[in-house]
Amino acid sequence: MYKGIYIATSGAILKQTQLEVISQNMANANTTGYKKDGISFQEYLFQPEAGRAPDGRAMSDLSSITTDLSNGTIIRTGNALDIAIEGDGLLALEGDRYTRQGNLKKNNDGFLTTQSGVKVLGTGGPIQIPSDSTEISIDSDGKVSVMQPGSTLPSEIDTMRVVEFGKDVNITKAGDGQLIASGPGTPSTAGVQQGYLEMSNVDTIKEMVHMIDTMREFESYQKVIQMFDSAAAKVNNDLGRL
Repeated sequence: MYKGIYIATSGAILKQTQLEVISQNMANANTTGYKKDGISFQEYLFQPEAGRAPDGRAMSDLSSITTDLSNGTIIRTGNALDIAIEGDGLLALEGDRYTRQGNLKKNNDGFLTTQSGVKVLGTGGPIQIPSDSTEISIDSDGKVSVMQPGSTLPSEIDTMRVVEFGKDVNITKAGDGQLIASGPGTPSTAGVQQGYLEMSNVDTIKEMVHMIDTMREFESYQKVIQMFDSAAAKVNNDLGRL
């Protein structure tokens, strides 16, 4: 009896974790550059105490939570400091961080940063916009140029560092739309679009359907647990009358 309740409980715990992952995805459906998470499970045989034979109890456990890096929808904003990356590239940030969130800004020192204040890297280090710049342009190769007073032609100041990673490199989230990689990246040929933003890759309809299915599975585990609990209580009560 208790073998069954342990199995059902392990399943319910994992379904609760899955609901949390789905809820996180849906909460960020409108977050710029957000990448949805997925969860996978694995099954293993419960290892009994030393000296006892295995009882065949198959338990469920969390295998991994992975980030889906597929592209989201690109929308036009017209903002000069908004960029969208076309392809599989990631924008390099200071501190070995990366991002797909292209809603950039200029801080008080003129450095180009993310909304959370992390500096954007170019081929020469953090990209700094001259204080007297009147116009900023970013071409499809990520080249950043500015117009300055008295000049009739834009001046190139740096090129955004856009990198990509092989399949053997793990990419994980680090918060605030930032990503970290388990290995070095290589220069990417992905294009850069100024005045555009990549939105979340979360499909709210699919996530909602997934949530409903997961909730039903969680409720089924709950019913199984309650059934075992009621059966155990009945056995205890009946034994007490003997």
